[in-house]
Amino acid sequence: MTKYLPPFAFGRFSLTRLSILSSLSVALLLGALVLPVSAQTLRLPSASRAPSLTIPADVGTESRTGDFIVAVVNSEPITNNEVQTRLVRIEQQLSRQGTVPPRNQLAREVLERLIIERAQLQLARELEVRPDEAAVDQAATTVARQNQLSLDELKSRLVADGMDYTRFRADLREELTLARLREREVDARVKVSEQDIDQFLRERDAQAQASPELLNIAQILVAVPETATTEQVAVLQAKAQRALVRIRAGEAFATVAAEMSDSPEAARGGELGPRPAERLPTLFVDATRNLPAGGLSGPLRSGAGFHVIKLIEKRREAVGNSVMQTRARHILLRLTPQLTEQAAIDKLAGFKRRIVAGQADFAELARENSQDGSAKEGGDLGWASPGMFVAEFEQTMNQLAPGQVSDPLVSRFGVHLIEVQERRETMLTEREQREAVRNIVRARKIDEAYNQWLQDVRGRAYVEFRN
Repeated sequence: MTKYLPPFAFGRFSLTRLSILSSLSVALLLGALVLPVSAQTLRLPSASRAPSLTIPADVGTESRTGDFIVAVVNSEPITNNEVQTRLVRIEQQLSRQGTVPPRNQLAREVLERLIIERAQLQLARELEVRPDEAAVDQAATTVARQNQLSLDELKSRLVADGMDYTRFRADLREELTLARLREREVDARVKVSEQDIDQFLRERDAQAQASPELLNIAQILVAVPETATTEQVAVLQAKAQRALVRIRAGEAFATVAAEMSDSPEAARGGELGPRPAERLPTLFVDATRNLPAGGLSGPLRSGAGFHVIKLIEKRREAVGNSVMQTRARHILLRLTPQLTEQAAIDKLAGFKRRIVAGQADFAELARENSQDGSAKEGGDLGWASPGMFVAEFEQTMNQLAPGQVSDPLVSRFGVHLIEVQERRETMLTEREQREAVRNIVRARKIDEAYNQWLQDVRGRAYVEFRN
């Protein structure tokens, strides 16, 4: 099937005009369990897995008046109006991206997606997989919060976009049902062994070996003018030799470079910084080929003059061994009958104004007001790697610069005020690396298993297309 449809395009939540529910909101809402791109561009089952059927040419067109059945899935109909409704939403989403395929082709893809969804929902009923009303309520509330709306405002916006709240809840319930079904039938059955992790690491190491070699070289350049006489060249070569003698005698390379080098890097000790070998002069690469770290070479003559070089480091670029960590602190207010969400937001907004104006200290306010275990530490959450916090908290935190305070943020735990203190890139321990790899391998396996499972569900369904 042509890969026209973007992530989450088949979900029911990309509403018209105002696009109240973004793809990101849906991903966060369902714990990133809605269809990945690879699932949405699912190939049609082969002839050996399903009957050879022809999709009607007029699917998605409006050449006939009134509604009519375009397909039947295990005796359950799909109507042209259903295809039209989904088709319009997807076309609006794609038009904003400037990539709208031919309507008939897109309509066929939409119909196929609806068939797969219908088959999954039927299976969910057989297995008695369904979210309770409390889960649907929570999902609706989360959608409203992520769009910075109250539930009443969300209802009004839905009506303005041509969807009543009852239909919205029904669609939301179906999306949650599909997510729960996937969790049960696919995610829970995927296992990652230690051998899987070892294999991934071997492949990653092979990739690292194939990556460009990085050289960190420091140089002292004694420049030679183009018009220099033979005598002047000899004097400048002797100067370069003196620099080398001083370094071999124990003086710091950086000290001698700052004093004697004519290169732009002299002020920082002549260090060029890590660069791929192909971005360095061949003269330097050849001279350092057999040097150990800390080794010296020169004076070397080039068109620019005489060089004394030092090999600081030679390595292959690491793959996946480091992570950007954030140190942040927060103030958390938990919601109670006495403290409404709006009251908590207003209170924290007041805290932010005082902090930004220099009238209050974040740590002191956290100690006095935060309802979290970090309160006694002034709200300090310590160094955190990606994935340690809930999605909505981490997303907001990642958008802050060090020293910046967020607006009040609503999460499943309450309302937060966040301040990022600093960031650092740190190397992962062996255990942390293996855990990170486990997550990557698991995600890959789930994706593969989900695609196969979808094809199996589609292949088992009896589908009759109507003319």
